Amino acid sequence: MNTIKNKKIAIIGGGPGGLTLARLLQLKGADVTIYERDLHQDARAQGATLDLHEESGLAALQAAGLMDEFKANYRPGADKMRVTDEHANIVLDDHIAEQDETHRNRPEIDRGPLQKLLLDSLKPGTIVWDCQFVSLAPLNNGWKIEFKNGTTTIADLVIAADGANSKLRPYLTPIKPFYCGHTAIEGAVYQSEKVIPKMHQLLSGGKIFAMGDNRSLIVSAKGDGSLVFYPCFKADENWAKESGIDFTDKAQVLAWFKTEFSNWGDVWLELFENANGAFVPRPLYSMPLDQTWEAQPNITMIGDAAHLMPPYAGEGVNMAMLDALELSSALTDETYTDTLAAITAFEKQMRIRAAEVADQSIQSLEILHSPGAIDFMMRIAG
Repeated sequence: MNTIKNKKIAIIGGGPGGLTLARLLQLKGADVTIYERDLHQDARAQGATLDLHEESGLAALQAAGLMDEFKANYRPGADKMRVTDEHANIVLDDHIAEQDETHRNRPEIDRGPLQKLLLDSLKPGTIVWDCQFVSLAPLNNGWKIEFKNGTTTIADLVIAADGANSKLRPYLTPIKPFYCGHTAIEGAVYQSEKVIPKMHQLLSGGKIFAMGDNRSLIVSAKGDGSLVFYPCFKADENWAKESGIDFTDKAQVLAWFKTEFSNWGDVWLELFENANGAFVPRPLYSMPLDQTWEAQPNITMIGDAAHLMPPYAGEGVNMAMLDALELSSALTDETYTDTLAAITAFEKQMRIRAAEVADQSIQSLEILHSPGAIDFMMRIAG
């Protein structure tokens, strides 16, 4: 008998990891509810595209029976990239080497369509919106969960899928993330073909990795005709707060870019000049690679809540979806006698796997902001 029979499961957080987990558990007959802080599914703007990997994100979708839906929504060619120097001179062009799409093992999908196909796969009423987590209190062998809107619920098993700033993680461990020494700033341009045609053409529906002067600028196309971009640079942890920049004022951010990226060509300025909405500073953090904690029988965590890492190996969403696959398998594996045994086995394997990938991500972050950045990209692409 699997360890979650007749148990009420609460997943806190409706990102790709939480949604995938709910789908996989429902396929096994589990009683599962997702509690999400957003007011509704369109409450927040969705960021850059996600590249899903065969051994992780795609494996989870395969197990969830959603590959047909994925194939109907992914963006062929969005994984192609151009590597340039700081003056937009192309040094590596993925668009030239045409590849049969069926042989690409890292297809891209926008966050919005991925969220929608996962939501549509769940039983009606699975996700409860406007439920921002406030606290947990032990109740019998489970938990009483309190939300900001004043509602409460009771669950036998709680799974934290509430991301980088997880409010549930402290119920498992006091270990906190450390700052990786770099900060990125997220910006967006709508209708890029019309507004910034030169950059749109350079992007060509894929990605640009521009590097030089120990700094980087990543530009990523989206299926809705917009693009997102991320300058990244070495900075103190509290740089965003202490810089005095009003990130809702693109003139201030443009002035900062001209100073901080002073050796870069003017071609990049149109990104900042035509940006829509506020810029979002994103200091980059990682969980310690050697972290550990004692397993509990009625609570665990997946995704960034468990193993936050910098986004420079394209592994964040893939690790979250693989967590969902492995946790759902462990909880429904009849060889485990109880949830504690299942969770213990899952967490041990997850920590080993995530530490290896986080190490790669941190190394990539360092080398992409070093004098050898372009050589590194040429090497791994070759």
